[in-house]
Amino acid sequence: MADGMTAGGACAPVGKFQHPDITADGAMRAQIAFNRLETLWVNTGTLCNVECAHCYIESSPTNDRLVYLTAAELAPFLEEAAAMAASEIGFTGGEPFMNPDMLGMTGASLARGFEVLILTNAMRPMMREQIKDGLCVLRDRYGDKLKLRVSLDHFEEARHDEERGKGSFAAGLEGLRWLQANGFSYSIAGRTLWGESDADMRKGFAKLFAEHGLDVNANNLADLILFPEMDEAAPVAEITTDCWDILGKDPKEIMCASSRMVMKRKGADAPAVLSCTLLAYDSQFEMGASLKEAARPVKLNHPHCAKFCVLGGARCSG
Repeated sequence: MADGMTAGGACAPVGKFQHPDITADGAMRAQIAFNRLETLWVNTGTLCNVECAHCYIESSPTNDRLVYLTAAELAPFLEEAAAMAASEIGFTGGEPFMNPDMLGMTGASLARGFEVLILTNAMRPMMREQIKDGLCVLRDRYGDKLKLRVSLDHFEEARHDEERGKGSFAAGLEGLRWLQANGFSYSIAGRTLWGESDADMRKGFAKLFAEHGLDVNANNLADLILFPEMDEAAPVAEITTDCWDILGKDPKEIMCASSRMVMKRKGADAPAVLSCTLLAYDSQFEMGASLKEAARPVKLNHPHCAKFCVLGGARCSG
């Protein structure tokens, strides 16, 4: 008898997000078929120069549960991604520019013809002269195929610093002004942690961008991305197979239909592939040792699947 089923074939009670196939009310849990590879995400390591109060991956100056990935370890995944016709490599962390191989991995990805998106806080790790010089070389060679997305949680200094620590707002703005002055393609990622409306957030950011001479359109959803919050303890509905029709959503639009993430756990002999960027520590979302192995369905058995992706409508690649 399968777990979660009674002798008569009915679904036995389970807790929310406990059974891979059955929701708490006995319905069939939704899953996302792998449709294509558009974005290969690369977790460069969970070490970060700041420790955010609400970091979904718990990055910090001491968290090395995901260790630095090397350019040599990434190389076979780039080869696989190219064979699967992926268009984008996304780098996330931690803070990617803390990884000693960051420029090398970026250059290798661009050289293969991928577009590259780097998620950064634009603070001290990015602003080291060696990194700035290397970024300028890549910008000159590849132009807008290199893009950076800077985390600026709120348009008010006090609220941003409440999340990331005193002085982080000023440091992030310094990095943004450098990107602007040097002709980089960049966007901003804010957060909806404080409960303001989308319109109010965009109005506040528009004023900030104007004050600092940043060429960002706050009303363009690709220029300013406002991400929904991810609180595993907050109540959220589970996604069943019936939800697609109820919500009017196509499962092919959900992030794990077209992306995977490579990372390396501390103490592991080799990297592994996860279903997405959001679920680094949950073993049920570890998909295999290669992109080929990871090209299989993902069961939406986590609050983040519901709140961020399906109900929140968010995608890490924008």
